[in-house]
Amino acid sequence: MCMSTSHARVKSDSNNGRTRTCDDGGSSGTSGGERKLMPAIADEMDRRSLLYSLLMPVMSQAVPGLDRGRCMYLYFVKAESRTPGGHPARPVLTSFYRSRHFLERPHDPYTVHTSPDEAVLCVDAYQSMYAQLLCGLVHRADVLRVGAVFASGFLRAIRFLEKHWQRLCRDLRRGALGAEVTDRSVRAAVARVLRADPALADAVEAECARPSWQGIIRRVWPGTKYIDVIVTGAMAQYIPTLEFYGGGLPLTCTMYASSESYFGINLNPMCKPSEVAYTLIPTMCYFEFLPLPQPGPGGTDDADPDHRDLVDLVDVKLGHEYELVVTTYSGLYRYRVGDVLRVAGFKNQAPMFKFLRRKNVVLSIDSDKTDEAELHAAVSGAVQHLAPFGASLVEYTSYADAGTIPGHYVLFWELRLRAGDVPVPVPASVFEDCCLAVEEALNSVYRQGRAADRSIGPLEIRVVSDGTFDRLMDYALARGASINQYKVPRCVHPGPVVELLDGRVQASYVSPKCPKWSPGGGKQWSSDAAAKKPAAAAGSNNGGGAVVA
Repeated sequence: MCMSTSHARVKSDSNNGRTRTCDDGGSSGTSGGERKLMPAIADEMDRRSLLYSLLMPVMSQAVPGLDRGRCMYLYFVKAESRTPGGHPARPVLTSFYRSRHFLERPHDPYTVHTSPDEAVLCVDAYQSMYAQLLCGLVHRADVLRVGAVFASGFLRAIRFLEKHWQRLCRDLRRGALGAEVTDRSVRAAVARVLRADPALADAVEAECARPSWQGIIRRVWPGTKYIDVIVTGAMAQYIPTLEFYGGGLPLTCTMYASSESYFGINLNPMCKPSEVAYTLIPTMCYFEFLPLPQPGPGGTDDADPDHRDLVDLVDVKLGHEYELVVTTYSGLYRYRVGDVLRVAGFKNQAPMFKFLRRKNVVLSIDSDKTDEAELHAAVSGAVQHLAPFGASLVEYTSYADAGTIPGHYVLFWELRLRAGDVPVPVPASVFEDCCLAVEEALNSVYRQGRAADRSIGPLEIRVVSDGTFDRLMDYALARGASINQYKVPRCVHPGPVVELLDGRVQASYVSPKCPKWSPGGGKQWSSDAAAKKPAAAAGSNNGGGAVVA
């Protein structure tokens, strides 16, 4: 599931009847991940509920008996703001969790949750996490599956358990919620299920106190059959950590959705994460596909991307890659979602799509998405702190470090002193200021993840020795890269390249505090801002409010 937005639409060319793409210069925020207002209508909740209702019939074919226990799914809401017209502006999942479709859902033995609704709706992330994990432990014997929306969010929960298991066991033993949770509605909801159970507390304590946490999910919740989280796209980086904590539990990825619309489901949910493919549900929205260049005998197809015909769902070809374009009930017309998909196969005549990546995204830890232009602008501003010391930036690259919980951005910097200058040591505090300056320049989604949700760790700068990026080029050339076409990658992935860079690190610095952030991303949704929204998003509201993607 990709809770993300795009910044472009597709329009028709009246001169020749072809379709072409165009950037929407009036989109609010940047194209690198800043929140945008998406129109929402009441009917959309019905379609989302329909898609959710399809998940368990598919899953129960692969895993029987799911109606005999509970699911420990960890859901969270985020802060919301108001538009000038008074409509709520909030993330798409928050909108669903606050809707009657979620709060007034009929009893279904296949979807009995361990978390009370009051805990899900608590805006304090610490209290919500504490209460949901405590209730999950209370129902330990009944839990058959665990999960969250994103893999990163589920791993934050495991890290939370690792830090606070002693307090949780204390509450289990005495049957009373500790003072850490102050929200009255949450305390009342937990009190309805929490009873003193020393035996349960001892069992959980025995597992959590062991020196290794490998397989902790299976040990604490022994009835668990699988972990339900998104592990496609940027979330794939968390697969090794999930496998460590899961102790062999299957990782399932059940649905494909975004802020613009919900799209489809995985008809083979027990497949390997690398084999996940989604079948689109035609009633969710109208799907079209922008073909991406296919490698040819000469290397690449140089066709102008603004003048490629859109392809209908029935005309996509096996193995070809496309950018997803949707027309939604809520008013988006031929909107480029920004997801790159590959046709992986067919179910009868229905194509199945493998999610490859977000277009132009360089770094992503959670729901944040930072592109190359945004990263470059942030780095360019931050290096100004080095100028008084006669230092300048030679080259840089980055990677998303998922080895920590929460994950964090890492920047590798190679520096140079001005010729003839007497070396002046750069204080550690200056590099820390550089870290914070980069974070302050990134989009509001990133800053919310750092400051409010704590879903992203402090940004880190690793200073490497002279000649490191020459070594990086030598490495690429030795593996067949052309010296005429070589460019320093602005993002690298864990493996030999990161090992090469880490082997030449001279010093490391982290951001000293969280960047500034306020609900609404620091924006005031003024009438001027509303006028600058994409024309493609100017559909009727019909009382549905607005959803911040």
